[in-house]
Amino acid sequence: MLGESAALLSAVADPIRLFLIHQLVERDTACVCDLQTSPPIPDNLLSYHLKVLRDADLVTGRRRGRWVDYSLLPDALDRLESAIPTARLGVPRDFSNSSDARADDGDTEKSR
Repeated sequence: MLGESAALLSAVADPIRLFLIHQLVERDTACVCDLQTSPPIPDNLLSYHLKVLRDADLVTGRRRGRWVDYSLLPDALDRLESAIPTARLGVPRDFSNSSDARADDGDTEKSR
């Protein structure tokens, strides 16, 4: 289980791949010609990042002539969410209330 979680998180750890996932969440299906980053990256690099996402079973591609249409697999977002340990352990996602803990750590640093 941990190996699969690590592989999924590794696949989306790259900013370009995370951006591609966001684009596919916003659109159900997108032609590879429409999946471009800002600033643009070379086509071969875009293909590489999409291959990593395909290999992680997060996206699927369907050939349409010379183009490929990409979409997220139906369970991709659920699998990503379950790969994040804090989502299952009930750890709050909003850490803004942890300023007391940081202040305590700071006091500990000063006392050393």
